[in-house]
Amino acid sequence: MKTRAAILVEMGRPRPYTESHPVVVDEVDLDGPGYGEVLVELKAAGICHSDLSVVDGSRPRPTPMVLGHEAAGIVRETGPGVTSLQAGDHVVFTFVPMCGRCMYCTSGRPALCELGNAANARGELLRGGRRFHRHGQPVHHHLGVSAFSQFTVAAEESLIKIDPDVPFEVAAVFGCAVMTGVGAVVNTARVEPGSSVAVFGLGGVGLAAVMGAVAAGAHPVVAVDVLPEKLEHARALGATHIVNAREADAVEAVRDFTGGGADYAIEAAGNADVLAQAYRATRRGGTTITVGLPHPEATLSIPAVTVTAEERVLRGSYMGSAVPRRDLPRFLRLFRAGRLPVDRLITHRLGLDEINQGFDRLAAGEAVRQVVQPNAG
Repeated sequence: MKTRAAILVEMGRPRPYTESHPVVVDEVDLDGPGYGEVLVELKAAGICHSDLSVVDGSRPRPTPMVLGHEAAGIVRETGPGVTSLQAGDHVVFTFVPMCGRCMYCTSGRPALCELGNAANARGELLRGGRRFHRHGQPVHHHLGVSAFSQFTVAAEESLIKIDPDVPFEVAAVFGCAVMTGVGAVVNTARVEPGSSVAVFGLGGVGLAAVMGAVAAGAHPVVAVDVLPEKLEHARALGATHIVNAREADAVEAVRDFTGGGADYAIEAAGNADVLAQAYRATRRGGTTITVGLPHPEATLSIPAVTVTAEERVLRGSYMGSAVPRRDLPRFLRLFRAGRLPVDRLITHRLGLDEINQGFDRLAAGEAVRQVVQPNAG
C-alpha cells in the first residue's frame, strides 16, 4: 500500500530546518504486516526531543528513516500469529518492543530488552526487516514505531490496547512523555508522599515528571528551567516553587526551597552539566534520577567521595523503568481522575507537511508537546 510519511534523509543539517529540510514528506510503499506484526493507521503523534536528537545528529540513527516514536492509532490489519489485537482496536505505541524472553523482560525490566533495543539500533522491527520503501530502496523504522506516517507496521509487542474513549492526541503523549516522566517518579525514584522533588528541564518529559511528583504527594516540588514560559507551565501543573537557572543559582535555590537539598532530583534536560547540577542539588542520602539523553560523547564529573560518604544514589531511568502493559492503564486511570492533566502538555497541533517547522519550534524552546495528525485533512 501507499502512505505519506515524514522521512529523515540526512542528520545534522543546519537550522532553520524549514530551509535545510532534513525531513521530507513523500509517498512511500508500505508492506503488509508479517508474522506477529500489525498495520496501524496513525491518528496522533507527538514530536519529542528524542526525535530532534536524531535530526540534529546527537542521537545517531541509520538513515533514511521514518521518524516518530510517541503515537496512538487504530489497528487496521493483523498479521499471522497476532493474538492480543484485532482490527478496530485503539492502541498506544511503546518505543521499546518487548521480546518477553530475554533476561531483562523476564525480570520485569522490559525497557532494557536486548532484542528490542538491538532492533531499534538497526532501524528494524523486532523480528527483523523494514516495511517502508522509497524509490525501491528500504527506509528504516524509528524505534519500532515510525509515527510520522499515515500508516505504519509495528510488532505486536510495540502496541498496547486502550479504551476507545481516550482522545488520540492525549493517548499519544502517554507513549513517551508520560511513560518516561511519570515512570521516573513512581518506578525509578519511588517517591514517597511528603518527600521533596526537584525537576531540572521542563520539556514534555520534565513537565510529566512534575505532574507525577504532584500526583505522588511530593512536597515541595521545585521546577528548574531557563525559559519563563515553561516555568509558569510547571507552576500551573502543581510545582510549588520555580527557579530560572539564568537568573539564579539553581543548586542553591533548590537547597533553599527543600531545606538542604531535594530527596529526589530528576534531570530531564539531556545535558551532562544539568545532570551535575541536579546531583549537587540532591541532599545527603538522596537520589538523583536522569532521564535525559545527552550526546554520546558527553561525560559527567561528580565528586566520587560523595557517593560513599553521603550515601548518594545516581540512577538512570529509560522509558521510566516502565512495564508498559502494567503502567499505561494505571497512568490512564490517574488521567481520568484528573490527577495527571496530560492534555495540558499539548501546545501545538500540526500536519505532516509542517514537520520541519515543528522541529524548529521545539529546538527554540517554543513548544512542549506538538501533536502531528498524519491523516488530518
